[in-house]
Amino acid sequence: MSILALQKKLERNVTLLAVGALVTVVIGGIVEIAPLFWIDQTIEKVEGVRPLTPLEQAGRDIYQREGCYTCHSQMIRPFRDEVERYGHYSLAAESMYDHPFQWGSKRTGPDLARVGGRYSDEWHAQHLKDPRSVVPESIMPPYAFLADRDLQTDGYSGNLTALRRVGVPYSDEDIKKAEEDMRTQASGDADAAGLAKRYPDAQSRDFDGQPSRLTEMDALVAYLQQLGTHVDFRKVEPHEVQR
Repeated sequence: MSILALQKKLERNVTLLAVGALVTVVIGGIVEIAPLFWIDQTIEKVEGVRPLTPLEQAGRDIYQREGCYTCHSQMIRPFRDEVERYGHYSLAAESMYDHPFQWGSKRTGPDLARVGGRYSDEWHAQHLKDPRSVVPESIMPPYAFLADRDLQTDGYSGNLTALRRVGVPYSDEDIKKAEEDMRTQASGDADAAGLAKRYPDAQSRDFDGQPSRLTEMDALVAYLQQLGTHVDFRKVEPHEVQR
């Protein structure tokens, strides 16, 4: 029987067509899924990538709560125009501890994958309070209320426990000191040696300009200021950038 004749027979027989489609899907699924059982890690680890500090994680929770991800992606594609505008293309390892990750392609506002360290804390705080005061053409709504809301730290160790259950390597000490670490990181004069030892390169200071208070603004600015700062991209093997 020729291939053309077999195709006609399949197209005219619903049962045979369904069986053929099922067999094709099963084979394709096995080819894609089976190799995963023989590899320990699907994402290549990159030096410098670490779990977020409790304060940064709290900022990420606020980022998600307020829907910031609907307008700002955190994925720079390997295209020349994106790399020249935003910086090094995104690595999968940078999001290995994110649940859920913030990649995407819809951008009402700019991509934030490399925003850490590009602006001062004061700029971020003012931008969140009154976006058009620093970016006149911005259509972002104001989030001034974040500076007036005290950050809830009680019980935050439970959040880290939950994240550890899904693979984020928080230690028992990290979880035990979660609330203390949040207050330490957001104060400019606290002893942050222990924090820095467990979270290398963690930035510790007053982020919102209110040293006497720990606010949601502190947490969100701390989260934004660490985005894209963990990896030394000079050590990352270059990838061909598409034009």
